[in-house]
Amino acid sequence: MWDDLVAQYAWADADEPEAYTFSVISGKTEDEVIGAFGGDPAASRMMTFAESVDEQASHLYEDYELLRVVTVDRHVIAIEWGFHGSIPEIARRASAGGGEFFSVYRNVNARYQVLHALDGRVDGMFDPFDLEDAAWMDPKPEVPVWAEGVTFHMGALCAESFALMERTMGVAVDPAWMDASLRTVLLASPSTLGSDPEAAWLP
Repeated sequence: MWDDLVAQYAWADADEPEAYTFSVISGKTEDEVIGAFGGDPAASRMMTFAESVDEQASHLYEDYELLRVVTVDRHVIAIEWGFHGSIPEIARRASAGGGEFFSVYRNVNARYQVLHALDGRVDGMFDPFDLEDAAWMDPKPEVPVWAEGVTFHMGALCAESFALMERTMGVAVDPAWMDASLRTVLLASPSTLGSDPEAAWLP
């Protein structure tokens, strides 16, 4: 069953797109999620992933990132060609007050990350690449309870991360959302995340 779940996400390890963050949030509305990410819910428009990438690329040397959201089965899915969903402070904000948050991040430099937060507290964050050889490590690295039993393999790190997200959050990520026109907002710079921006990156 696990192998079948991983196989459904083979697209996530393809060469395109080169970078993304998918976040799944429960217990929040789209407006609340947009606000937690640093966007203005009143200033949204409809865009595909490719359109958002093109617009961001036209602002290449600016702090300019877009967030696309869709609601499915009482979960809000946030999709970026960026990294806001990989920041622990945003996970805390998006899950505060009884919510739950899980994100999968990948960039072109072969950096990966999964992040989980519950009720405003990060309870696990790691790079699956670092656990790829975990079975041969002594002592074995500690993993969060929600990631126990998962083995990561080079070439399938993203697929396994998405499968873990579905297992944890109970909602599947549909690659068709990449081509769909979804509600999109411009995000504020991560430097605006409180009085100590560096602390925003700490779990």
